[in-house]
Amino acid sequence: MKKRYVVCLLILLFGSISVYLFHNSKPIIKEEFKPNFTFPFYKEEKKDEYLSYKDKTKLSLKEAIIRVNIGLNHPFYTNTKRTIDKGILTLVNKYNYIDKDYLPNNLITISNLTINKEAYESFIKMKQDMNKENLNIRIISAYRSYEYQEKLYNNYLKYESRSLVDTYSARAGYSEHHTGLAIDIDNEKLDYNKFYLTKEYLWMNNNSYKYGFILRYPKDKENITGYSYEPWHYRYVGIDVAKYIKKHNSTFEEYYYEFIDI
Repeated sequence: MKKRYVVCLLILLFGSISVYLFHNSKPIIKEEFKPNFTFPFYKEEKKDEYLSYKDKTKLSLKEAIIRVNIGLNHPFYTNTKRTIDKGILTLVNKYNYIDKDYLPNNLITISNLTINKEAYESFIKMKQDMNKENLNIRIISAYRSYEYQEKLYNNYLKYESRSLVDTYSARAGYSEHHTGLAIDIDNEKLDYNKFYLTKEYLWMNNNSYKYGFILRYPKDKENITGYSYEPWHYRYVGIDVAKYIKKHNSTFEEYYYEFIDI
């Protein structure tokens, strides 16, 4: 009888301790996402979004935070906002738009081609160095106005569904061609869609970052950029940023939300 009494007493004791610990312990989420979080790009108001996205995707904490900041926990073209002018580091994508009447600074026009002056000067230097190796590239598209992009996008819609068109063409206001910092290129021999088959493409893949250009929509990054692989589409971001993105096999979105939007 005494033994049974001791057992009951122990059960009650352990039960009380368990209840106390349950009500007084701090949830892991509060420890993991405390306000003085070590990542400078952490935003306290998004802590619940970070946790939810991390649990859903099984990404690392850092990757989850950056991708939520990009907007990837929402469908493309939702939860959008007007982009902030950051010069050559201005981000325009499916979450950040440019106003219809936006006109970039530092544009120049050469042979019916309008482009950012700094980007063009870097392109010319790159082109000259390629020519020394008997390789050649040319710009076939650079700056595009809102109206031009609108006509282009709507023309594609005549033949294909919006969901498909969205994988290769930007909606008006969401095209980084509007910044004057994006270029489409070919080698003057093959159609730009076949640029990936050329020696020029191999050279660009290995060297374009040295001149401040990145392959804007790389293969296997579609879930981040929102666009299919475009080996002909390059974006000028400056040499230092291009080197970092190349070294880390990253995208402009990831760089922007790790180092710029903080």
